[in-house]
Amino acid sequence: MPAIDLNSDVGESFGNWTMGDDAAIFESVSSANVACGFHAGDPSTIAQTCRSAVAAGVTIGAHVAYRDLAGFGRRFLDCSYTELLDDVLYQLGALQSLARAAGSEVRYVKPHGALYNTIVHHEVHARAVVDAVRTFDKDLPMLLLPGAVALDMAADAGLRGVAEAFADRNYNPDGTLVSRREPNAVIHDAGTVTANMVRLATEGVITAVDGTDIPMSAESICVHGDTSGAVAMARAVRTGLQDAGVSISSFV
Repeated sequence: MPAIDLNSDVGESFGNWTMGDDAAIFESVSSANVACGFHAGDPSTIAQTCRSAVAAGVTIGAHVAYRDLAGFGRRFLDCSYTELLDDVLYQLGALQSLARAAGSEVRYVKPHGALYNTIVHHEVHARAVVDAVRTFDKDLPMLLLPGAVALDMAADAGLRGVAEAFADRNYNPDGTLVSRREPNAVIHDAGTVTANMVRLATEGVITAVDGTDIPMSAESICVHGDTSGAVAMARAVRTGLQDAGVSISSFV
């Protein structure tokens, strides 16, 4: 039976402001990309998210980001190699302390938002993130977009790179994600999302925004926790995959 990981971005509430329904998402996913405070999340929110993940048997990963709280980490920051490396290390250390207090550990790293997309092609920032992860713990896998320069750098550094697909996002024909600045960046129909992910898991292809099929191999599928209807969508994707004979389990 083929297997695949389902992950979601969580811990993104801040103070009295609520983002997503993490407890409900945990019923469907196997891995949790927990915000580390730079794009979202405050210490108490992050700590509670870790406790909830442990209770649900969900693997904890570090969702590191540019230091862009006002922009939710979706803006490129022209920082130096050293500054970005230090920022990523800082976030990893913060989440690790809260994960351990909850009885778990950080098990992988997934960059967030603009940082995730930037290190598809930006060699300096890709190197900073890879070096930060290697410095912190060389056994931590990195969850990245297929074809990203950071994937090659991770392999060269002796790190495990894990290719990821996005359930609720549209793809360009070259395998990159359609920019969130475009109106068709996000797919909101749960049926379409589920059918796409079943094809990905069973056939190794995904349909691009222009209708063409592109080959894609992924070990993990992300359902964004902040997407409208995310809980129902995550449940539909999980059910659809299982009905197609695909089991759901963490990649670590």
